[in-house]
Amino acid sequence: MATLMHWVLGLISDDILPFTTYYPAVLFAALVGGMGPAIFAAIAGGLIGWWAFMTPHFIFALTLGQQINLVTYAFACGLIIWGADHYRKLLKQLEDEEKFRELTVDELAHRLKNKLATIHSIISFQLRDDPQIRDAILSRLTALTATDDLIMATQGEGARLRDILSTELAPYDVSRVSREGSDVLLPPKLALIMALLVHELATNAAKYGALSSSVGKLSIRWLFADARLDIEWRESGGPTVIAPTHRGFGTRLLSRALEQFGGYVNANFATTGLICKLSLVLQESSPSIAADVTSKPKAFAAN
Repeated sequence: MATLMHWVLGLISDDILPFTTYYPAVLFAALVGGMGPAIFAAIAGGLIGWWAFMTPHFIFALTLGQQINLVTYAFACGLIIWGADHYRKLLKQLEDEEKFRELTVDELAHRLKNKLATIHSIISFQLRDDPQIRDAILSRLTALTATDDLIMATQGEGARLRDILSTELAPYDVSRVSREGSDVLLPPKLALIMALLVHELATNAAKYGALSSSVGKLSIRWLFADARLDIEWRESGGPTVIAPTHRGFGTRLLSRALEQFGGYVNANFATTGLICKLSLVLQESSPSIAADVTSKPKAFAAN
């Protein structure tokens, strides 16, 4: 191909140097095939260029200038081959490190699942006489396990808010749940906390709120802008809501979990259904947070 290209260029101009088109051929051979094919390409290109494109053509004759051209060509090809071979070795090293990292992550994930299974068994046995507490603890562990799987799927980068919602709300009638917001990637620590928060809200909705009624509906909207994430959880159509007389585990969890992110929670127990608003601050420059600009939710006003 390099020879054919040289011949075509020679029809256009007589100023084409003998080895011009063979340098990229040597580079391509070095990157794709390695040092052996690159050396072969360099030698073949040098011989063809000397024989076909140096005057007098089609004989192996050398003047002082042609000798200099051949030495320069050999030196340049040596640099190309050395650089390309070094790049191939570096790339191979990076690929090996990436495979080792993936293997390590998979092994850690496998061990974590085994430990969680053991913890499940211990809790089930120790709390066998108190099924209510047992089921509450196991359901929270299940929520964390599901989010861990989402984090592992992104190689430890985090989990997307939409995926967390889908996982936690999957056991319920999703046709009564509406979601609106950009696809925000939460860092691992926040993703686990968000999974617990959503789990508590979904559990309460299933027991006492909109999801406990066949006609109840749930609307979840969120907005990520100016390093702040605002989430609105709005229930409607369920039984009449009565504000609790004391703060349960879920309420304390919501408040304490968001404090470390400079956030807050505002729960309004309206008669039409719970309206819970969460707000937290994220570092906009953080590489583990990304918003999909293809979806632009409208801002919602606080009640």
